Amino acid sequence: MDRIDLFRIFLRVVDAGSFSRAADTLNMPRSSISTAIQTLESRVGARLLSRTTRSVSITADGRAFYDVCHRLVADVEEAESLFRRDKSAPRGVLRVDMPGRIGRLIVAPALPEFLARYPEIDLELGVTDRPVNLVEDGVDCVVRIGALQESGLIARRLGDLAVVSVASPAYLARYGMPRTPQDLPGHQAVGYASAFSGRVEEWEWQEGGQIRTCAMEARVTVNSAEALIACALAGLGLIQVPAYDVQQHLKSGELVAVLPGYRAAPMPMALVYQHRRHLSHRLQVFADWLCALLEPCLHSAGA
Repeated sequence: MDRIDLFRIFLRVVDAGSFSRAADTLNMPRSSISTAIQTLESRVGARLLSRTTRSVSITADGRAFYDVCHRLVADVEEAESLFRRDKSAPRGVLRVDMPGRIGRLIVAPALPEFLARYPEIDLELGVTDRPVNLVEDGVDCVVRIGALQESGLIARRLGDLAVVSVASPAYLARYGMPRTPQDLPGHQAVGYASAFSGRVEEWEWQEGGQIRTCAMEARVTVNSAEALIACALAGLGLIQVPAYDVQQHLKSGELVAVLPGYRAAPMPMALVYQHRRHLSHRLQVFADWLCALLEPCLHSAGA
């Protein structure tokens, strides 16, 4: 195993905070990870990591070495690409995570074009509404919707998603069409528990230049967009959801827009990644491709 491979393993162990998690993300046996770190420490003549039976922490020497490793690995990756036949071709594995419906409805159908354009990139796509820790899970970037919770990360703003309020025709036949927010106390909603906080989000609307909220009665509460929309289709209540999520249901008449004059504030969308002096070429091209892919969705969502 050469020095650069040892450096990459060291970086992944520090980022993951665990030999086991690093082994999982690198597809290597845990014993190989441990041996690599021991070899690296022997070569540099310093203890880089402190190990206990339960955790791994970086030493002061390890922290200084970590910053140097980042620069060295980035420089080597750049140097390796200088003399390829196609100098612009990025390569390697890219680990990306994004909300379920964005991944399923927008990104996955467009991936053949991305992979054909960049044949030396392999993509590991996580599609989940649960919060993913970039460092611990060994993820290169994530798509976030809403206010960002993490600190110490870099966010590339993608735009804003328009939010619509909808219900099924069956629900409206039973409860009637709300005309103003003052009608909401007589209605049911499908509750949505935030994947980050677990808190059930209140109903929101903009009025007179201000954002107003109210708690809604909800007999069913879910924690994913897929379940939220499925419950609305089943007639279980009103929901608020990004417009791109339900465009086809609105066109087909399975769902109906309600309170169009009292919309919730748009939701910011960002691509989030760790701070590094050099972003990998593969991450740069993916970010550019994703921005272009999502732009029509962001601009047309409010239509």
